[in-house]
Amino acid sequence: MRRRDFIKGVAVSTVLPLPARAQQRAMPLIGFLCSASPQPWVSFVTGFRAGLKETGYVDEQNVAIEFRWAEGQYGRLPALAAELVHRNAAVIFAAGGPPSVLAAKAATVTTPIVFTLAVDPIKLGIVASLNHPGGNATGVGLFNVAVEPKKLEILHQLVPKALKIGVLVNPRNANAQTITTELQTAARALGLQIHIVNASTEGEFGAAFTTLVQQQVGALVVAADPFLNSQREALVALAAQHVLPAIYEWREFTAAGGLASYGTSISDAYRQAGVYTGRILKGEKPADLPVVQPTKFELVINIKTAKTLGLDVPQTMLVAADEVIE
Repeated sequence: MRRRDFIKGVAVSTVLPLPARAQQRAMPLIGFLCSASPQPWVSFVTGFRAGLKETGYVDEQNVAIEFRWAEGQYGRLPALAAELVHRNAAVIFAAGGPPSVLAAKAATVTTPIVFTLAVDPIKLGIVASLNHPGGNATGVGLFNVAVEPKKLEILHQLVPKALKIGVLVNPRNANAQTITTELQTAARALGLQIHIVNASTEGEFGAAFTTLVQQQVGALVVAADPFLNSQREALVALAAQHVLPAIYEWREFTAAGGLASYGTSISDAYRQAGVYTGRILKGEKPADLPVVQPTKFELVINIKTAKTLGLDVPQTMLVAADEVIE
């Protein structure tokens, strides 16, 4: 299937009424609730479907998936979640960060919920514990927020002459203050200064990068955030335009031309979420399924981008990298 056709199919499924999918009425319904837009999520949806297939479920064959995209407008999420509950979804998969998960939890205490989260679901009140979630929700914990200091350390190794580092944060992220505090502590330990800039909409990117240039930062950390992740092509392009070495949380940024990334594999996280969704459809209960925790973090370096920026990547880093894109 062509990428364009896939995106079209995903987008259309958000608005078609029930009669357009009448042939699927006898199938269990999965509600896919996401805070972002469909296009940047294509590979992640593919991972989710792959996980479902591992448990014997294939969309439009023996299961139906109804997509609801908030397009970055978090205020739409409660109504979208309520709609999926009204549609009698057998499982709701909440993607795109805490806003989606919290909206799903507020909409139902009975419908099973599977999530992917880069923050502690216990602190959010989503689960009682990681090993015994209790309630109606479980999923995959990415915990990439906790590795922000490591991203700064890697960036410092890649650009050792940069003593002033910019940090792009979405202030609407529930963990924005935690991210900022942890990076400030890590910067002091490395003898670095950091300058925080905020952006919660694409329209704010230009002003943020203008500020970074004015502050004469030598490199940039793009903080973990679902919205920023959904804007990876725009962010990578702006970093290139301003000749600014940057590190991101997902491999997808580096594949798009970013310098480096460090974090868990989001595509695999969505695959694992698909597996959990399938297991719940088969009768297992979210309360009994432990939250999946990452066991591996991936360092990906784009050597072509490094050369364009005039950087000499240490051989030790190239050897340690999980993937080097040339």
